[in-house]
Amino acid sequence: MNRGTITAVALAAVLVPVATAPAVSAVPAAAGYVDARVRGCAGEGPGCRPGVVVHRWHKRGAGTRGVGWVYASRESVRSGTARWLVRKPGGAWKVGGRWKRAVSTGGSFVEATWGKDGHTGPKYPKGSRICVEYRGLAAKACATLK
Repeated sequence: MNRGTITAVALAAVLVPVATAPAVSAVPAAAGYVDARVRGCAGEGPGCRPGVVVHRWHKRGAGTRGVGWVYASRESVRSGTARWLVRKPGGAWKVGGRWKRAVSTGGSFVEATWGKDGHTGPKYPKGSRICVEYRGLAAKACATLK
């Protein structure tokens, strides 16, 4: 295998729990919205410890990004408590979602979600950072709203 293939295989293995995040609903192209998922991963070893997926949306050409939902996952644990934070460019960290019990999905990881699908939720400037943190874990998983 060449180096690019090895990197792709390693990345796929790292994002396994993050791949189970809620699906984004289809929005007609005529609506003028751009919907995307932003992923982030932290920690060492195989898998995301923790991982984050953010559903972001915006109208074409807009300087703000709406956050429909935030999904947090953590591997190799049976339970946990998570929350998400947001930092606008040049600003301070603020709590985006309260502490929430992460639940097991029957696999080797736990997950927590905030928000709902669709074009609802808070709006933040382009370039804002969203991070997920678990109680008792120093590593945070972060994603940037592009």
